[in-house]
Amino acid sequence: METAAFFHRPESEYAYIYSPGHVHIRLRTKKGDVAKVGFIQGDPFNLHLKDWYQEEKEMELLSSTDLHDYWLIDTDEPVKRMAYAFHVYGKDGTDVIYNDRGVFPYLKEQLTNSGTYFRLPYFHETDRFKAPEWVKKTVWYQIFPERFNNGDKKNDPDNVLEWDSKEELSTIDFYGGDIQGIIDKLDYLEDLGINGIYLTPIFTAPSNHKYDTTDYYEIDPHFGDKALFRQFVEEAHRRDMRVMLDAVFNHIGAESTQWRDVAEYQEESRFKDWFFIKEHPVPSAEEIRSHGPMYMEHAEGLPYETYAYVPMMPKINTHNPEVQEYLLNIATYWIKEFDIDGWRLDVANEVDHSFWRKFNQACLSLKDDFYILGEIWTSSRSWLEGDEFHGVMNYSLVGNIIDYFVGKTIPTRKMANVMNEQLAQYRKQTHETMFNMLDSHDTARILTMAEGDIDLVKSTLAFMFLMHGSPCIYYGTEVGMKGGPDPQCRRCMIWEEDKQDRDMYDFTKGLIQLRKDYQPLLSHGMLRWEVVLDEEQVVGVRRDLGDDEIVGYFNQGTEDYVVDHTESTKVVYHHLSNESDNQSVVGPNGFSIQIRRKS
Repeated sequence: METAAFFHRPESEYAYIYSPGHVHIRLRTKKGDVAKVGFIQGDPFNLHLKDWYQEEKEMELLSSTDLHDYWLIDTDEPVKRMAYAFHVYGKDGTDVIYNDRGVFPYLKEQLTNSGTYFRLPYFHETDRFKAPEWVKKTVWYQIFPERFNNGDKKNDPDNVLEWDSKEELSTIDFYGGDIQGIIDKLDYLEDLGINGIYLTPIFTAPSNHKYDTTDYYEIDPHFGDKALFRQFVEEAHRRDMRVMLDAVFNHIGAESTQWRDVAEYQEESRFKDWFFIKEHPVPSAEEIRSHGPMYMEHAEGLPYETYAYVPMMPKINTHNPEVQEYLLNIATYWIKEFDIDGWRLDVANEVDHSFWRKFNQACLSLKDDFYILGEIWTSSRSWLEGDEFHGVMNYSLVGNIIDYFVGKTIPTRKMANVMNEQLAQYRKQTHETMFNMLDSHDTARILTMAEGDIDLVKSTLAFMFLMHGSPCIYYGTEVGMKGGPDPQCRRCMIWEEDKQDRDMYDFTKGLIQLRKDYQPLLSHGMLRWEVVLDEEQVVGVRRDLGDDEIVGYFNQGTEDYVVDHTESTKVVYHHLSNESDNQSVVGPNGFSIQIRRKS
């Protein structure tokens, strides 16, 4: 038995309070090396009285990756503290005790000394990672406001173009989308089944994307004003829709008051320490624009730090107490004054953890079910310990799904193994409030990635809807919009029904309803693999909760795949699958989603 592969860490994603009375304990071992694991637990202060070391509960083999097996037990005893160890039985016939001091032979002296056990010293409810319950029930819709709908032509920019009039977009195009346009389409979103709206930045900025903020306290005049935004939030809330805004706190626009002051007064500016300035002089916004190509060609040599070498976006120094106060006041202002429900945090991994902890406290002190979402494209454990974010934009998870379904670059088993590794990185309640999307304003649209194969898009979307976390539809995906990488993914929304894919709309609407109909299962159910077939390119994913389970069979191969039904099977959603009472015949690019009772 390869004991070097053992891994466990108390008070982490390996040992945490899931809900009051439920503590999740995980153990990692070498793949295929361990026959079973006994879990030994008790109160460290009564070991000598009750000899609880003599009792074991068997852990469940939850999942496997290329290298490791992951074991789980949900302890549901009404305890306030816990000492525990693992009795690991190898397939080679050996057995050992794994405790806080290491790996030892199974001997009584290792079990009767309470000082050798792993500890969860005391279960404080305030320390439990709490994620907003409403997020687990939410289906999001992401809107890029400038391209969604032009509801008020009176506030259009001077250089506005006719709606969707260009085949190829540029970064300087304006089409006049605004907040009134979003209000006008709330009936449409309600019909689709949306109950969460995420808006990319709406604050004053010179660009069409608004990630170069000029004034965080004002709505961009081409989008509307505060009165109109208040009307939007109130109307969304009346329809039981939540509203999440985009906070760009890693950088600011070069046209902001603060950067203009630095460009004018240089070393004498009161704002010089608000930025990461290497040397003076630094350029003004006008100088950057007039020498744009030169600055971009030599961006790495700029005398100040920026976002991704973009000269018009100088990076903000969030270590500075004045900057912290400024940004925290902005964050709380929009909660207090307009009752928004969440912040999506742009480039969140480039801002220091200390600031995000203060941000978390400031927001949750005003609204205890407020949602804090970070834009992080990679593993995000450090930000998801409970005191910073509730979730991240789950590019790692959906990237793995896209690699399998759309890219065809990984086999079925590899997709499942990578997903199992991702699931082991976080607490279960963290997975339940992750933000899952197949495309966004930063990626090519999923239909373009799939080279126009709408059946492939439907299967990929349906698979994502069965995952942990709240799914998001990027505006227009539901009507078959295409678009390459930024800026082509930011096309104007198609509103003429004869140009929309209405079948895709109905499909998406049905998928959203499925998510709502089986919300407890899909929000809280454990994720397991029913079928993983490399040669046939078939995957079956299962979510189970209590005696109920929902299973989706997805066929990415070239031959039909047959699923025999149990007595309790009920097919609830399918595509390219012939269904009968006895079986499902799932065709290529098809799927069959079924509800059944555990036998």
